[in-house]
Amino acid sequence: ALSDEARTPRGSVPIYVAGTGPRMQRYAGEEADGLLTPSITTPAFVRYSRQNLKDGAESGGRNADELDVGCTVVASIDEDRDKGRQGAREIAGMYLANKVQNIQASADVLLECAELTQEEIRPIADAMESGGRLAAAAAVTDEILDKTRPIAGTPSDCIAAIEEYADAGCSHIMLELWGDDREGQIELFAEKVLPHFRR
Repeated sequence: ALSDEARTPRGSVPIYVAGTGPRMQRYAGEEADGLLTPSITTPAFVRYSRQNLKDGAESGGRNADELDVGCTVVASIDEDRDKGRQGAREIAGMYLANKVQNIQASADVLLECAELTQEEIRPIADAMESGGRLAAAAAVTDEILDKTRPIAGTPSDCIAAIEEYADAGCSHIMLELWGDDREGQIELFAEKVLPHFRR
């Protein structure tokens, strides 16, 4: 229990809706403080989500510009571009393999926005099934990785990717960090990426 002298940092706790489909996203616009998108979010999916949020906000008599869109984005950073992309390749492989099994109805839009097809990602799922996470990562080609729009590579690459997400309407980015030396990656993000956005 809190003592009588304790103070809470804010009034009410913000409520966010995590949603992929248009109904959940519109509901977030009608009732919530914001929307959280799933992994394998792309700038195109952010624009799709922003529109659904706006539609919901309008039907609820609210201003969509006052609502957050939080995006969980696959991320990995290194001074060496290939090493920075490798961590993102690993987590993208796991997510894409999973999408083959559970894509249903509205979740298809994730692949559509990434301009990916089931045929393109089927080899990743097969590799995951037969060889696990590292085999799936090896099956993620550069072209497929680029389509998933990770925040990955060098610090400059990561800055450009974050700007692309922000331009699409993402107001809150959550980095899903993967790969080697995560503590070192956190430090590199803190030293070379975050200052760009804190000006």
